[in-house]
Amino acid sequence: MATAMRAAPAALRPGGRSAAVAAGAGRRLAAAVAVMLGAATVAFAALQLVPGNPVQILLGMNTTASPAVQARIRAQYGFDRPVAIQYLRYLDNLVHGDLGQSYQLQRPVSQLISTQLGPTLQLVGAALLVAVVLAVVSAVATAGRWPVLRAVATFFELVAVSSPSYWVGIVLLTVFSFTFHLFPVAGAQNLASLVLPAVTLGLPVAGVLGQVLREGLEAALDQPFVPTARARGVSQTGVRLRHAFRHAAVPLVTLTGWLTGSLLGGAVLVENVFGRPGIGSLTLQAVTNKDMPLVIGLVLLSAFAFVLLSTVVDLLYLVIDPRLRTG
Repeated sequence: MATAMRAAPAALRPGGRSAAVAAGAGRRLAAAVAVMLGAATVAFAALQLVPGNPVQILLGMNTTASPAVQARIRAQYGFDRPVAIQYLRYLDNLVHGDLGQSYQLQRPVSQLISTQLGPTLQLVGAALLVAVVLAVVSAVATAGRWPVLRAVATFFELVAVSSPSYWVGIVLLTVFSFTFHLFPVAGAQNLASLVLPAVTLGLPVAGVLGQVLREGLEAALDQPFVPTARARGVSQTGVRLRHAFRHAAVPLVTLTGWLTGSLLGGAVLVENVFGRPGIGSLTLQAVTNKDMPLVIGLVLLSAFAFVLLSTVVDLLYLVIDPRLRTG
């Protein structure tokens, strides 16, 4: 018995699975910390390389400030210290949750981001829902059958992928807001004001996801398990949804996680086209005004979103494909 226990793989011994899970969680946490540290370091380096005097940016249009005032501001923000000391102080502030204060708005960066994050999350979530629903319906309906309908779906997916978001948004506004008056032109007052921005942001993603999922479904439908399932009395739609779809969902989840990050970037244009509040308009304002603490805060937010999405995708792999849970 002892010999068999020694010969068994470590993950199969008593307590071995818990140790493996703990080791995996530790590696994931270390990778997340490394990503966040790298993003913080790159953001700090960019702050140092940006041309211009940060004191002058703080003063704005006030060009008559005396040298004494400028020296006091430089000492207040630590600009008179060596770069290495500034970097260590910057990391210490980040560890304690202090992202600094906006140069232009004179408010804490964390407060500015938290007040604008909600509308952007609503937009990204709605756009992702639109993209996934359109992609699944299109791929499941056309994979491996109805060549004409499949060609039409592929054509519209290519058009959706190739069309710039701002152009799609303007067309939707012209048709559904200015012509038929079905949806609000701007703002984020209610659910109706979310429809057109979500469709604008989600259509290109739906085009990419639809093509990937259709190819995965067609490859899965050629596998030997399909005739077996059909022989057991499972309908063609059941085979697609219960068996083939699960095989094709892993690349879909991978691509969805990656494209969700791109939705955050696309929100910059879409929020400005539709006059919505959110991280996009805040990012544009921060970059235009060279408000570097706010820019750094937004960069760190993007890095955190990347880490979070990567973790969620890894967990979804285990839910979709039971084979990945072994060992």
